[in-house]
Amino acid sequence: MIRTAQLTKSFGERTLWQGVDLTLPSGRMLALVGPSGSGKTTLLNCLGLLEKPSSGDILHGEKSLTHLGAGGRRRFRKAHLGYLFQNYALMENATVRQNLDLARRDRERQAHALERVGLAGRGGEKVHRMSGGEQQRIALARLMVKQPSLVLADEPTGALDEGNGRMVIDTLRQMAHEGCTVVVATHKEDVRDGCDDAFDVHTQCLSVAV
Repeated sequence: MIRTAQLTKSFGERTLWQGVDLTLPSGRMLALVGPSGSGKTTLLNCLGLLEKPSSGDILHGEKSLTHLGAGGRRRFRKAHLGYLFQNYALMENATVRQNLDLARRDRERQAHALERVGLAGRGGEKVHRMSGGEQQRIALARLMVKQPSLVLADEPTGALDEGNGRMVIDTLRQMAHEGCTVVVATHKEDVRDGCDDAFDVHTQCLSVAV
């Protein structure tokens, strides 16, 4: 379980959000929503230890993450975190299999993940020859191979058609059902509706699904 305590982020005199108290339990899917510029991606990056909050704390269980050194942050990300970003973050000149190897060299698990995202038998293909929707599915398969306890997704359906977007959200929801904590920054209502809860970063209002 991840939680934040009085988390605040400022840039100079501008405060994006302050006093954010969130509890992110296992098995739930949370949407971060709000207008452009409200700080959805910044909050996501703070949760992923890619940015530091201005004040407050992020805790994993009872352990503070905000005061970890560079090595501690890298170890936490390697052990617990998975990312799904709009730009896919793939090695485009490498094969699908080589990209999955970055998560874990487990051929059985890789084959299962590729089958689940509709790319069975395509592990030997070069990524740069594949479409944007296929590349997002590779990134999703990489998450499934790693099996992180916390997934952070930044506008994961932003560049996808309806069918691929629905597949991404359905897969993230399945990962949540299997015990993962999933946090999605989005401006799309259908993505928000696919999550258990929604946190409006601008108003700091948490809507909990019944």
